[in-house]
Amino acid sequence: MNSIVCDLNYLDHETLAMVLGDEDKNIKLIENFYNVKIEVNGSIVYCDDKTKVNVLKKVFESIISACETNGLIESQDVNNILNDNYYKEFIANGVGLKKFYLRTKGQKDLYEAFENNVITFAVGPAGTGKTFLAVVYAYNLLKKGIINKIIITRPVVESGESLGFLPGDLKEKVDPYLRPIYDSFDSLISSENTAKLIEKGILEIAPLAYMRGRTLNDACIILDEAQNTVPSQIKMFMTRLGFNSKMIINGDITQIDLPKSRQSGLVEAIKIIKDIKEIEVVYMSNKDVVRHPVVQKIIEAYEKAEKE
Repeated sequence: MNSIVCDLNYLDHETLAMVLGDEDKNIKLIENFYNVKIEVNGSIVYCDDKTKVNVLKKVFESIISACETNGLIESQDVNNILNDNYYKEFIANGVGLKKFYLRTKGQKDLYEAFENNVITFAVGPAGTGKTFLAVVYAYNLLKKGIINKIIITRPVVESGESLGFLPGDLKEKVDPYLRPIYDSFDSLISSENTAKLIEKGILEIAPLAYMRGRTLNDACIILDEAQNTVPSQIKMFMTRLGFNSKMIINGDITQIDLPKSRQSGLVEAIKIIKDIKEIEVVYMSNKDVVRHPVVQKIIEAYEKAEKE
């Protein structure tokens, strides 16, 4: 016999529809997370597992609160509520009517670290928003006139093929490595505006080797995929820091693509700089994943397998 979780009769039709989701997609997320069967009859929510009634009631209360506060709720928000990691704070407008938010407590901590430190290390698994949040933060600094340039770089880690044997000029050879960065800017300001910033020299996206010998003033400099640097590269990068500049170093130490004989510069750097007060290392977890919920489960499965 099904047990009553809650009665939503006090909600207006629009809010009720948001709570349930298009084609009951939010209900399906809750069912999959708790391995239960939920039925909505009129305004009453039922569950086939009476031991889950109290926790489900709290979940619905959180979803309703989010709907009433923000006027909408998305699958990512529901997933964060289920993981007791819900947070939502506006940070930028995107292309069209798109709005971007900090969506987890981990993302909030990371964004605050950007603001409060000269150099921030963002360490965590894929899908936690490290690269995109760094791009948003840098662009917000640019809009406010705090900096006059954004520089983003990645190490080029070759997989079987030498760049010299790949077709095209240097830009065509390295662009595939830098594509995730272009995608972040394109969704934030459009591909046309991204191209304009590059043409004006305000935005520079280049391989890490291009940073050598430079002093970077009045800029936000982002190093992405830092786990694939060697120690000499990440030291070179950090020592490019100039006046009135910020640095953000992103990486996932579980996805190191370097040959096993070579040490990750990111892993070494975290140990070396730990006592410098102007630098903070923020660790994100699978709870901060804002991609499809299955991505979080994949990360958890791999973490479990590595411990066995």
